[in-house]
Amino acid sequence: MITKDGRFAYEAAGDPGGTPLIFLHGIGGAARAWRQQLATFGGRFHAIAWDMPGYGGSAPLASVSIAALADALQRFIEQLGVSRPILVGHSIGGMIVQKWLVQSPNLARAVVLAQTSPAFGKADGDWQKSFIAARLGPLDRGETMKSLAPSLVKELVGDDPDPRGMEVARECMASVPEASYRAMMLALIGFDQRSTLKDISIPTLLLSGSKDNNAPAPMMAKTATYIPSAEYVELGAVGHLANLERPDAFDEALGRFLNSVATKT
Repeated sequence: MITKDGRFAYEAAGDPGGTPLIFLHGIGGAARAWRQQLATFGGRFHAIAWDMPGYGGSAPLASVSIAALADALQRFIEQLGVSRPILVGHSIGGMIVQKWLVQSPNLARAVVLAQTSPAFGKADGDWQKSFIAARLGPLDRGETMKSLAPSLVKELVGDDPDPRGMEVARECMASVPEASYRAMMLALIGFDQRSTLKDISIPTLLLSGSKDNNAPAPMMAKTATYIPSAEYVELGAVGHLANLERPDAFDEALGRFLNSVATKT
């Protein structure tokens, strides 16, 4: 599906009049990475997954930053015509949600920050430089997203991931436009919302994987302590792609949180 303005492609399931549940994918993802979740939660919610700007059928941004992506999220929500959504942001999707919450603190019913971080460290830090170089270097040397997809996905996951989920992960990674992948990686530099965590006043779930090297579980557990109304859940043996690696465990954790939110609203 495409929004009325033609800017955003998305997939959706469930009753359009139901509580909106919006899923935001990571740098190597796409709307279709959430298809199992749309099927699981479409019965109770208006479950929606966007293609981030520059992905799938969504138009790229003229200039990519986390702030510009947060503005795009607000535009997407307005185009859908929904109110008080629950947002589930994975990885950079979770960073976009954090940035969006600063400008729209009371517009969401609840948020899930899945395998994400409140900061990407110092813009000129050695770790940040090596992180970016390790991911963009192969493209500079002539590799393609398609050729890199199997190794990129393998590095992200934990123990015994679901084979069907891994196939979806590789397909999503292979189909990311190189320009979008580069722009999103560079958009991470300088991201830091640590000072605004204390201002998040809505129900919040932080969901981590014990084998996640990109958003390590101890960092996420610590982040949860700075958010007044946060719950923290760690999924064992899971890497960075929980909803594809262990979809049932991911859905169970998300479902428990959604049930608790429903009793509060």
